[in-house]
Amino acid sequence: MPVQPVHPSGRDPFAQWLYDHATTLATLDPDAPLDDLEPLRALIGDARVVGIGENSHFIHEFGLARRRLLRFLVERCGFTVLAFEYGFSEALPLDAWARGTGPDDDLARITAADLPMGAPELLHDLRLHNRTAARSVGFAGVDIPAAGGSLLPALRPVADHLREADPGALPQAERAIGIAERFAAGSAAAAAPAWGRLAAAEQDALTAALARLLIRFRATGPLQVARTGRHAYEVALRRLEAAAHADHTLRAMAALFAGDGVTIDLSARETYMAGSVLWHLERAEPGARVVLMAHNAHLQKEPVAFGGSEATLPMGHYLRHALGDDYFALGVTSIGGRTAEMPLDENARFGFTVDDRELEPPEEGSIEAAFAGALPAGAVGLAGLRGAPKGAGSPDRTRLQSAYLHVPVAEAFDGMLCVPSSRVADGIGI
Repeated sequence: MPVQPVHPSGRDPFAQWLYDHATTLATLDPDAPLDDLEPLRALIGDARVVGIGENSHFIHEFGLARRRLLRFLVERCGFTVLAFEYGFSEALPLDAWARGTGPDDDLARITAADLPMGAPELLHDLRLHNRTAARSVGFAGVDIPAAGGSLLPALRPVADHLREADPGALPQAERAIGIAERFAAGSAAAAAPAWGRLAAAEQDALTAALARLLIRFRATGPLQVARTGRHAYEVALRRLEAAAHADHTLRAMAALFAGDGVTIDLSARETYMAGSVLWHLERAEPGARVVLMAHNAHLQKEPVAFGGSEATLPMGHYLRHALGDDYFALGVTSIGGRTAEMPLDENARFGFTVDDRELEPPEEGSIEAAFAGALPAGAVGLAGLRGAPKGAGSPDRTRLQSAYLHVPVAEAFDGMLCVPSSRVADGIGI
């Protein structure tokens, strides 16, 4: 049975509410029995998409929690797709591998893109599950290519498609590829400065080429479907849309780096990710349910605002409007320990380094402080927030790496999992 938290006598009302409503988990071990997670079944109800977040990438405990939650949602709740904060285009060959295609040691060779930390373990878990499962679980990417670092993982397959589907459009695609090759990198943090050094005429030529391709793609859809089939056409179109959204994102980031950008423009990536979730959901087998793994700031349902700037609308905002209660956003955070900051460094492989930083004690008014006041020391807490008190007295911030994102937490998330302490994972290699 879950350990019952000590009564937080004299603490704030929200901590009292958590004490009355939160449950504590027995372990983060992905291979441990799952009975302590049963309260999650009631929290998510019949939701078709359950997001599982993290307040920072590269955290050991968050990786363990995600693997355990995925196992519970697959084995106990019948979820059939793992959607990940990873390129839509790059993930397509990984789905076949997760379902059993090819040798077990072939994962590193079937994608040219770097896999995010934690993804290889999840993919191996899926492959092992699918060996004996009556219903296999697929893997899906939802993001723009290379998190905005390169258009090439999407554009090169589009060009391959056009050679058969619409050869007349191929020169336009090759023109876009030629420009995109000049700034390709492993992430937008590295690619945006390189994109910014292109001549304005080249930047505009790339945007124009992508816009013309998209219009022609849609106009020639019936002809392309007749030549290649509907699925091939729809995948190629989604890839082209990814490249166009990535181009817009790079333009927005370069402007922000230069000091004259508008943060709302970063919503281009977020709306693409939300659209990808819906794309996969619409094409999945009947009754499909999706586990969606991404950063808390992508999953949350309320706008993301930093320092009073115009807010970015996150993926979760669009999913809430599209799915209503069929979307459940579970944030993942920690009371203390260490976290991974990502200071920009254009000379680094991905345009940033990973800084292992100690966390300060939770700020008053944070969801982390509320969990600290409600749970016994060392406990892992899980709470649904749909019935939590809103407004005054409700937490108005949550950790974002070593800082805080100011947001009405009980409105931004449907639930929160809080670990007592976190640390930066081993073997990051950045």
